[in-house]
Amino acid sequence: MHNHKLLVICCSYTAFQKDPTDLVAPIFQNVSVLVRHNPIAEISKYIPIPELKYFCLDYNIDFYNKPSNLEVYTTPILYAPFDSQYKVLGDKHLKSVEKVIGENNIEFDLIHSHFTWSCGYVGAKLKEKYNVPLVITAHGFDIYKLPFKDLDWQRKIQYVLSSADYIITVSKNNSDYIKKLNVDTPVKILPNGYKDDLFYPMNQLQCKRKLNLPLNNKIILNVGNLSEVKGHKYLIEAMKEIVKFRKDVLCIIIGEGKLRNTLQRQINNNGLSKFIKLVGRRPHSEIPIWINACDLFVLPSLNEGNPTVMFECLGCGKPFIGTNVGGVPEIIKSNDHGLLTDAGNSHKLAEKIKTALDKKWDGKKIVNYAEKYKWKNIAEEIQQIYCHLLQN
Repeated sequence: MHNHKLLVICCSYTAFQKDPTDLVAPIFQNVSVLVRHNPIAEISKYIPIPELKYFCLDYNIDFYNKPSNLEVYTTPILYAPFDSQYKVLGDKHLKSVEKVIGENNIEFDLIHSHFTWSCGYVGAKLKEKYNVPLVITAHGFDIYKLPFKDLDWQRKIQYVLSSADYIITVSKNNSDYIKKLNVDTPVKILPNGYKDDLFYPMNQLQCKRKLNLPLNNKIILNVGNLSEVKGHKYLIEAMKEIVKFRKDVLCIIIGEGKLRNTLQRQINNNGLSKFIKLVGRRPHSEIPIWINACDLFVLPSLNEGNPTVMFECLGCGKPFIGTNVGGVPEIIKSNDHGLLTDAGNSHKLAEKIKTALDKKWDGKKIVNYAEKYKWKNIAEEIQQIYCHLLQN
Protein backbone atom coordinates (compact mmCIF):
# COMPACT_ATOMS: atom_id res chain seq x y z
CA MET A 1 0.00 0.00 0.00
CA HIS A 2 2.87 2.41 0.72
CA ASN A 3 3.66 2.59 -2.99
CA HIS A 4 0.15 3.74 -3.88
CA LYS A 5 -1.28 7.23 -4.17
CA LEU A 6 -4.76 8.33 -3.10
CA LEU A 7 -6.87 11.08 -4.68
CA VAL A 8 -9.70 12.49 -2.53
CA ILE A 9 -12.43 14.61 -4.16
CA CYS A 10 -14.45 16.46 -1.54
CA CYS A 11 -16.49 19.55 -0.66
CA SER A 12 -14.34 20.42 2.35
CA TYR A 13 -11.27 19.30 4.22
CA THR A 14 -12.82 19.50 7.68
CA ALA A 15 -14.41 17.18 10.24
CA PHE A 16 -15.96 14.01 8.75
CA GLN A 17 -14.16 14.42 5.41
CA LYS A 18 -10.80 15.37 6.94
CA ASP A 19 -10.54 13.06 9.97
CA PRO A 20 -10.73 9.63 8.26
CA THR A 21 -8.58 10.93 5.38
CA ASP A 22 -5.84 12.00 7.79
CA LEU A 23 -5.94 8.61 9.53
CA VAL A 24 -5.57 6.55 6.32
CA ALA A 25 -2.89 8.85 4.86
CA PRO A 26 0.09 6.98 6.46
CA ILE A 27 -0.61 3.83 4.45
CA PHE A 28 -0.12 5.73 1.15
CA GLN A 29 2.94 7.21 -0.50
CA ASN A 30 1.00 10.44 -0.77
CA VAL A 31 -2.55 11.76 -0.66
CA SER A 32 -3.94 14.59 -2.80
CA VAL A 33 -7.12 16.23 -1.49
CA LEU A 34 -9.03 18.37 -4.01
CA VAL A 35 -11.55 20.64 -2.32
CA ARG A 36 -14.41 22.12 -4.35
CA HIS A 37 -14.65 25.86 -3.84
CA ASN A 38 -16.89 28.65 -5.09
CA PRO A 39 -14.86 31.91 -5.12
CA ILE A 40 -18.12 33.89 -4.88
CA ALA A 41 -18.27 32.83 -1.21
CA GLU A 42 -15.20 34.93 -0.41
CA ILE A 43 -17.31 38.09 -0.90
CA SER A 44 -18.74 37.43 2.58
CA LYS A 45 -15.35 38.44 4.05
CA TYR A 46 -16.14 42.00 3.00
CA ILE A 47 -19.95 42.03 2.88
CA PRO A 48 -21.88 40.22 5.66
CA ILE A 49 -23.81 37.60 3.68
CA PRO A 50 -24.60 34.64 6.00
CA GLU A 51 -25.68 32.48 3.02
CA LEU A 52 -22.12 32.59 1.66
CA LYS A 53 -20.00 32.82 4.81
CA TYR A 54 -20.33 29.10 5.54
CA PHE A 55 -18.70 28.27 2.17
CA CYS A 56 -15.54 30.39 2.58
CA LEU A 57 -12.18 28.63 2.39
CA ASP A 58 -11.57 29.55 6.03
CA TYR A 59 -14.56 27.38 6.91
CA ASN A 60 -13.83 24.54 4.53
CA ILE A 61 -10.15 23.79 4.93
CA ASP A 62 -8.63 22.84 8.29
CA PHE A 63 -4.87 22.35 8.28
CA TYR A 64 -4.73 21.32 11.95
CA ASN A 65 -2.43 18.26 12.30
CA LYS A 66 -2.37 17.70 8.52
CA PRO A 67 -0.25 14.63 7.64
CA SER A 68 3.07 15.54 5.99
CA ASN A 69 2.36 13.34 2.95
CA LEU A 70 -1.01 14.98 2.28
CA GLU A 71 -1.46 18.01 0.02
CA VAL A 72 -4.63 20.08 -0.24
CA TYR A 73 -5.63 21.82 -3.49
CA THR A 74 -8.68 23.94 -4.22
CA THR A 75 -10.73 23.38 -7.37
CA PRO A 76 -12.52 26.71 -7.95
CA ILE A 77 -15.88 26.77 -9.75
CA LEU A 78 -18.01 29.90 -10.14
CA TYR A 79 -21.73 29.21 -9.74
CA ALA A 80 -24.78 30.85 -8.23
CA PRO A 81 -26.28 29.09 -5.18
CA PHE A 82 -29.43 27.95 -7.00
CA ASP A 83 -30.73 24.43 -7.60
CA SER A 84 -30.59 24.87 -11.39
CA GLN A 85 -26.90 25.82 -11.14
CA TYR A 86 -26.17 22.92 -8.80
CA LYS A 87 -27.59 20.46 -11.32
CA VAL A 88 -25.08 21.46 -14.01
CA LEU A 89 -22.18 21.63 -11.59
CA GLY A 90 -20.79 18.18 -12.47
CA ASP A 91 -18.94 19.01 -15.69
CA LYS A 92 -17.73 22.38 -14.35
CA HIS A 93 -16.32 20.60 -11.31
CA LEU A 94 -14.68 17.95 -13.52
CA LYS A 95 -13.02 20.59 -15.70
CA SER A 96 -11.59 22.37 -12.65
CA VAL A 97 -10.33 19.10 -11.13
CA GLU A 98 -8.64 18.02 -14.36
CA LYS A 99 -6.94 21.40 -14.62
CA VAL A 100 -5.53 21.10 -11.08
CA ILE A 101 -4.41 17.50 -11.73
CA GLY A 102 -2.59 18.61 -14.89
CA GLU A 103 -0.98 21.73 -13.45
CA ASN A 104 0.33 19.88 -10.39
CA ASN A 105 1.21 16.56 -12.07
CA ILE A 106 -0.97 14.70 -9.57
CA GLU A 107 -0.78 10.93 -9.84
CA PHE A 108 -3.18 8.48 -8.19
CA ASP A 109 -4.02 4.78 -8.03
CA LEU A 110 -7.33 5.10 -6.15
CA ILE A 111 -10.08 7.74 -5.97
CA HIS A 112 -12.33 8.42 -2.97
CA SER A 113 -15.17 10.90 -3.55
CA HIS A 114 -17.20 12.33 -0.68
CA PHE A 115 -20.86 13.01 -1.54
CA THR A 116 -22.46 11.65 -4.69
CA TRP A 117 -22.77 15.10 -6.31
CA SER A 118 -20.75 16.69 -7.63
CA CYS A 119 -17.65 14.99 -6.19
CA GLY A 120 -18.98 11.51 -6.97
CA TYR A 121 -19.67 12.52 -10.57
CA VAL A 122 -16.09 13.81 -10.93
CA GLY A 123 -14.78 10.56 -9.45
CA ALA A 124 -16.85 8.52 -11.92
CA LYS A 125 -15.48 10.46 -14.92
CA LEU A 126 -11.89 10.23 -13.66
CA LYS A 127 -12.29 6.48 -13.18
CA GLU A 128 -13.37 6.15 -16.82
CA LYS A 129 -10.38 8.18 -18.00
CA TYR A 130 -7.64 6.75 -15.77
CA ASN A 131 -9.00 3.24 -15.16
CA VAL A 132 -8.45 3.28 -11.38
CA PRO A 133 -10.83 2.04 -8.64
CA LEU A 134 -13.37 4.44 -7.16
CA VAL A 135 -14.89 4.60 -3.67
CA ILE A 136 -17.83 6.93 -3.04
CA THR A 137 -19.15 7.92 0.37
CA ALA A 138 -22.84 8.90 0.36
CA HIS A 139 -23.27 11.04 3.46
CA GLY A 140 -26.79 12.40 3.74
CA PHE A 141 -28.98 14.62 1.56
CA ASP A 142 -26.98 13.48 -1.46
CA ILE A 143 -28.56 10.05 -1.11
CA TYR A 144 -31.80 10.42 0.89
CA LYS A 145 -33.03 13.50 -0.98
CA LEU A 146 -31.16 14.42 -4.17
CA PRO A 147 -31.86 11.27 -6.26
CA PHE A 148 -35.57 11.50 -5.49
CA LYS A 149 -36.17 15.12 -6.49
CA ASP A 150 -36.88 14.23 -10.12
CA LEU A 151 -36.03 11.64 -12.78
CA ASP A 152 -33.05 13.62 -14.07
CA TRP A 153 -31.44 13.68 -10.63
CA GLN A 154 -32.18 9.98 -10.21
CA ARG A 155 -30.35 9.11 -13.42
CA LYS A 156 -27.37 11.26 -12.48
CA ILE A 157 -26.94 9.64 -9.06
CA GLN A 158 -27.58 6.15 -10.42
CA TYR A 159 -24.76 6.69 -12.93
CA VAL A 160 -22.41 7.87 -10.18
CA LEU A 161 -23.16 4.98 -7.81
CA SER A 162 -23.03 2.36 -10.56
CA SER A 163 -19.61 3.68 -11.62
CA ALA A 164 -18.15 3.11 -8.15
CA ASP A 165 -16.31 -0.05 -7.14
CA TYR A 166 -17.46 0.40 -3.56
CA ILE A 167 -20.00 2.61 -1.80
CA ILE A 168 -19.64 3.66 1.82
CA THR A 169 -22.64 5.19 3.55
CA VAL A 170 -23.10 6.33 7.11
CA SER A 171 -26.34 4.61 8.14
CA LYS A 172 -28.71 1.75 7.39
CA ASN A 173 -31.32 4.40 6.61
CA ASN A 174 -29.07 5.71 3.82
CA SER A 175 -28.41 2.21 2.51
CA ASP A 176 -32.17 1.67 2.17
CA TYR A 177 -32.31 4.66 -0.17
CA ILE A 178 -29.44 3.21 -2.22
CA LYS A 179 -31.43 -0.02 -2.60
CA LYS A 180 -34.34 1.98 -4.04
CA LEU A 181 -32.02 3.11 -6.85
CA ASN A 182 -31.36 -0.50 -7.94
CA VAL A 183 -27.58 -0.11 -7.80
CA ASP A 184 -25.50 -3.32 -7.72
CA THR A 185 -22.30 -1.78 -6.33
CA PRO A 186 -21.25 -3.27 -2.96
CA VAL A 187 -22.30 -1.08 -0.01
CA LYS A 188 -20.61 -0.85 3.39
CA ILE A 189 -22.30 0.96 6.29
CA LEU A 190 -19.70 2.89 8.28
CA PRO A 191 -21.03 5.56 10.64
CA ASN A 192 -19.28 8.84 11.19
CA GLY A 193 -17.07 9.09 14.23
CA TYR A 194 -14.99 11.33 16.47
CA LYS A 195 -11.31 11.99 17.16
CA ASP A 196 -10.61 10.81 20.68
CA ASP A 197 -7.50 13.00 20.93
CA LEU A 198 -9.82 16.04 20.67
CA PHE A 199 -13.13 14.85 22.07
CA TYR A 200 -12.81 13.39 25.56
CA PRO A 201 -14.14 14.31 29.02
CA MET A 202 -12.75 17.50 30.58
CA ASN A 203 -13.55 19.34 33.80
CA GLN A 204 -16.88 21.12 33.23
CA LEU A 205 -16.24 24.08 35.55
CA GLN A 206 -12.85 24.77 33.99
CA CYS A 207 -14.41 24.70 30.51
CA LYS A 208 -17.18 27.07 31.62
CA ARG A 209 -14.63 29.49 33.03
CA LYS A 210 -12.55 29.34 29.86
CA LEU A 211 -15.63 30.28 27.81
CA ASN A 212 -16.96 32.85 30.31
CA LEU A 213 -20.18 30.90 30.77
CA PRO A 214 -22.28 31.22 33.96
CA LEU A 215 -21.08 28.59 36.41
CA ASN A 216 -24.46 27.87 38.01
CA ASN A 217 -26.53 27.61 34.83
CA LYS A 218 -27.48 24.46 32.99
CA ILE A 219 -25.90 24.76 29.56
CA ILE A 220 -27.73 23.39 26.52
CA LEU A 221 -25.53 23.21 23.42
CA ASN A 222 -26.24 22.97 19.71
CA VAL A 223 -23.60 22.92 16.95
CA GLY A 224 -24.52 23.00 13.27
CA ASN A 225 -25.01 24.94 10.08
CA LEU A 226 -27.86 27.43 10.49
CA SER A 227 -30.07 25.89 7.83
CA GLU A 228 -33.70 24.80 7.85
CA VAL A 229 -32.94 21.06 7.95
CA LYS A 230 -31.17 21.45 11.32
CA GLY A 231 -34.45 22.47 12.97
CA HIS A 232 -33.16 25.37 15.08
CA LYS A 233 -36.54 27.10 15.13
CA TYR A 234 -37.97 24.13 17.06
CA LEU A 235 -35.19 24.37 19.62
CA ILE A 236 -35.99 28.06 20.12
CA GLU A 237 -39.71 27.25 20.47
CA ALA A 238 -38.83 24.51 22.97
CA MET A 239 -36.72 26.94 25.00
CA LYS A 240 -39.73 29.25 25.22
CA GLU A 241 -41.56 26.44 27.07
CA ILE A 242 -38.57 25.46 29.23
CA VAL A 243 -37.96 28.94 30.66
CA LYS A 244 -41.52 28.93 32.01
CA PHE A 245 -40.41 26.23 34.43
CA ARG A 246 -36.79 27.16 35.16
CA LYS A 247 -34.62 30.21 34.62
CA ASP A 248 -31.22 28.60 35.28
CA VAL A 249 -30.74 27.58 31.63
CA LEU A 250 -28.65 28.96 28.80
CA CYS A 251 -28.82 27.59 25.27
CA ILE A 252 -25.73 28.14 23.12
CA ILE A 253 -26.06 27.74 19.35
CA ILE A 254 -22.76 27.48 17.46
CA GLY A 255 -22.72 27.85 13.69
CA GLU A 256 -23.25 30.10 10.70
CA GLY A 257 -25.71 30.02 7.83
CA LYS A 258 -28.44 31.77 5.91
CA LEU A 259 -30.95 31.58 8.79
CA ARG A 260 -28.87 33.51 11.31
CA ASN A 261 -30.86 36.75 11.07
CA THR A 262 -34.18 34.88 11.00
CA LEU A 263 -33.28 32.89 14.12
CA GLN A 264 -32.07 35.99 15.95
CA ARG A 265 -35.39 37.70 15.22
CA GLN A 266 -37.25 34.66 16.55
CA ILE A 267 -35.18 34.79 19.74
CA ASN A 268 -35.77 38.54 20.20
CA ASN A 269 -39.49 38.39 19.39
CA ASN A 270 -39.99 35.70 22.02
CA GLY A 271 -38.04 37.55 24.69
CA LEU A 272 -35.39 34.82 24.84
CA SER A 273 -32.21 36.85 24.28
CA LYS A 274 -31.23 36.21 27.91
CA PHE A 275 -31.59 32.43 27.49
CA ILE A 276 -30.37 31.73 23.94
CA LYS A 277 -27.12 32.96 22.39
CA LEU A 278 -26.06 32.65 18.75
CA VAL A 279 -22.28 32.69 19.01
CA GLY A 280 -21.39 32.11 15.35
CA ARG A 281 -18.81 29.67 14.07
CA ARG A 282 -16.06 28.40 16.33
CA PRO A 283 -12.84 26.56 15.33
CA HIS A 284 -13.24 22.79 15.32
CA SER A 285 -10.45 22.50 17.90
CA GLU A 286 -12.52 24.67 20.29
CA ILE A 287 -15.72 22.61 20.01
CA PRO A 288 -14.58 20.02 22.61
CA ILE A 289 -14.40 22.78 25.22
CA TRP A 290 -17.97 23.88 24.43
CA ILE A 291 -19.26 20.32 24.59
CA ASN A 292 -17.53 19.68 27.91
CA ALA A 293 -18.97 22.91 29.29
CA CYS A 294 -22.53 21.83 28.50
CA ASP A 295 -24.97 19.63 30.42
CA LEU A 296 -26.65 18.26 27.33
CA PHE A 297 -26.34 18.47 23.57
CA VAL A 298 -29.48 19.07 21.48
CA LEU A 299 -29.78 18.51 17.72
CA PRO A 300 -33.42 18.91 16.52
CA SER A 301 -32.74 18.00 12.86
CA LEU A 302 -35.56 17.41 10.38
CA ASN A 303 -33.32 14.97 8.50
CA GLU A 304 -29.79 13.63 8.84
CA GLY A 305 -27.29 11.15 7.50
CA ASN A 306 -25.35 10.46 10.67
CA PRO A 307 -24.25 13.70 12.38
CA THR A 308 -20.60 13.86 13.40
CA VAL A 309 -21.44 16.11 16.35
CA MET A 310 -23.48 13.27 17.87
CA PHE A 311 -20.37 11.10 18.14
CA GLU A 312 -18.26 14.02 19.38
CA CYS A 313 -20.86 14.69 22.07
CA LEU A 314 -20.86 11.02 23.19
CA GLY A 315 -17.05 10.96 23.15
CA CYS A 316 -17.09 13.77 25.73
CA GLY A 317 -19.56 11.82 27.89
CA LYS A 318 -22.49 14.15 27.29
CA PRO A 319 -26.08 13.01 26.61
CA PHE A 320 -27.46 13.58 23.13
CA ILE A 321 -31.03 14.87 22.72
CA GLY A 322 -32.15 14.52 19.11
CA THR A 323 -34.81 13.40 16.68
CA ASN A 324 -35.79 10.07 15.13
CA VAL A 325 -34.32 10.86 11.71
CA GLY A 326 -31.69 9.31 9.44
CA GLY A 327 -29.08 7.24 11.25
CA VAL A 328 -29.60 8.89 14.65
CA PRO A 329 -31.87 6.15 16.13
CA GLU A 330 -29.32 3.57 14.94
CA ILE A 331 -26.85 5.10 17.43
CA ILE A 332 -29.01 6.44 20.28
CA LYS A 333 -30.71 3.16 21.14
CA SER A 334 -30.61 3.48 24.93
CA ASN A 335 -31.86 6.16 27.32
CA ASP A 336 -28.47 5.83 29.02
CA HIS A 337 -26.91 7.72 26.10
CA GLY A 338 -29.61 10.22 25.16
CA LEU A 339 -33.25 10.82 24.35
CA LEU A 340 -35.00 11.06 20.98
CA THR A 341 -38.27 12.59 19.88
CA ASP A 342 -40.26 13.33 16.72
CA ALA A 343 -38.78 15.86 14.31
CA GLY A 344 -40.57 19.19 13.91
CA ASN A 345 -42.37 19.01 17.27
CA SER A 346 -41.17 21.71 19.68
CA HIS A 347 -43.51 20.63 22.51
CA LYS A 348 -42.17 17.06 22.56
CA LEU A 349 -38.63 18.38 22.22
CA ALA A 350 -39.18 20.62 25.26
CA GLU A 351 -40.41 17.61 27.26
CA LYS A 352 -37.28 15.62 26.39
CA ILE A 353 -35.00 18.54 27.29
CA LYS A 354 -36.77 19.00 30.63
CA THR A 355 -36.42 15.28 31.37
CA ALA A 356 -32.75 15.37 30.38
CA LEU A 357 -32.04 18.41 32.58
CA ASP A 358 -33.46 16.58 35.62
CA LYS A 359 -31.81 13.22 34.88
CA LYS A 360 -28.55 12.13 36.48
CA TRP A 361 -26.40 10.98 33.56
CA ASP A 362 -23.51 8.54 33.80
CA GLY A 363 -20.78 10.20 31.72
CA LYS A 364 -18.45 7.20 31.99
CA LYS A 365 -21.11 4.89 30.58
CA ILE A 366 -21.63 7.26 27.64
CA VAL A 367 -17.87 7.44 26.93
CA ASN A 368 -17.54 3.66 27.09
CA TYR A 369 -20.37 3.31 24.58
CA ALA A 370 -18.75 5.86 22.25
CA GLU A 371 -15.45 3.89 22.07
CA LYS A 372 -16.44 1.91 18.97
CA TYR A 373 -17.14 5.13 17.05
CA LYS A 374 -13.60 6.50 17.30
CA TRP A 375 -12.42 7.59 13.86
CA LYS A 376 -9.35 5.37 14.14
CA ASN A 377 -11.59 2.29 14.33
CA ILE A 378 -13.68 3.40 11.34
CA ALA A 379 -10.54 4.34 9.38
CA GLU A 380 -9.29 0.77 9.74
CA GLU A 381 -12.41 -0.48 7.96
CA ILE A 382 -11.96 2.10 5.19
CA GLN A 383 -8.37 0.92 4.86
CA GLN A 384 -9.58 -2.67 4.38
CA ILE A 385 -11.77 -1.53 1.47
CA TYR A 386 -8.80 0.28 -0.11
CA CYS A 387 -6.56 -2.79 0.25
CA HIS A 388 -9.21 -5.04 -1.31
CA LEU A 389 -9.59 -2.75 -4.34
CA LEU A 390 -5.87 -2.20 -4.88
CA GLN A 391 -5.06 -5.91 -4.66
CA ASN A 392 -7.64 -6.88 -7.30
